[in-house]
Amino acid sequence: MTHSTFSSCRSAAVGAQLAEKGPLVDGYGRVLDYLRISVTDRCNLRCRYCMTEEGVPPLPHEAILSYEEIAQVARAAARRGVKKLRITGGEPLVRREIETLVRMLAAIEGIIDLAMTTNGILLERLASALAAAGLRRVNVSVDTVDPRRFAEITRGGDIRKLFAGIDAARSAGLHPVKLNCVATEYSTPSDLAGVKAYAASEKLDVRFIRQMHLPSGAFSAVEGGGGGDCPRCNRLRLSSDGLLRPCLFSDLGFSVRELGAEEALRRATAGKPRAGTRCTSHPMHRIGG
Repeated sequence: MTHSTFSSCRSAAVGAQLAEKGPLVDGYGRVLDYLRISVTDRCNLRCRYCMTEEGVPPLPHEAILSYEEIAQVARAAARRGVKKLRITGGEPLVRREIETLVRMLAAIEGIIDLAMTTNGILLERLASALAAAGLRRVNVSVDTVDPRRFAEITRGGDIRKLFAGIDAARSAGLHPVKLNCVATEYSTPSDLAGVKAYAASEKLDVRFIRQMHLPSGAFSAVEGGGGGDCPRCNRLRLSSDGLLRPCLFSDLGFSVRELGAEEALRRATAGKPRAGTRCTSHPMHRIGG
């Protein structure tokens, strides 16, 4: 091997090494700086558009990532330029001592935004502890503000707990509190109009999300938010069972337990599609919406 050839090979190796430490950039030039983390597949509601009345068989405990495993993935992602984390479920607040994970994630260097999506039912009890642990803001699911309709859509949910949770989040300094309203076949015009009026009266931001259907690939851009805009997508998703997924509407997933966090991040970034197609391998409650 000549000196020039050796130098070229060395330069290429150094370049590849630097690329491994640089930002996560997919094959279409999108910088991936946002990681959504599903911490559980369980939920304390049975919303009609999400699951059956009896619920779904939960994953075994050993299949769910531990808090330390989740934090390890988040630290690896932060080293590659991820700046925003969002905790999702299922319903994340049903996971025991969730504030412990919040504290671990908030301490990661480079993370500038730590948020959570929740149905709000347990938020009254936990909002102060979450804020003290380092959570910055929450999105709360509100599909109607009518008590009877709320109980009907959620199969028994108490809307008073939802409103109390929103109030507690605001009092704890979780700002801004945003509302997520899913428009489904069960929605009525008065449901959507009521949520919009409530948001306006309480000076809360609201996002209207059309119901997604993973197997058929049915999705659309979120009104009032950034979801569903494929050309601008900057997200990766970590499912509760440890798969790094490049797209909600894709069957691709890379196990952080089998590959290690760094390699799973690399493969998920490389596998991110230009646009979502469909997902038949995982239900929404396990991936985290």
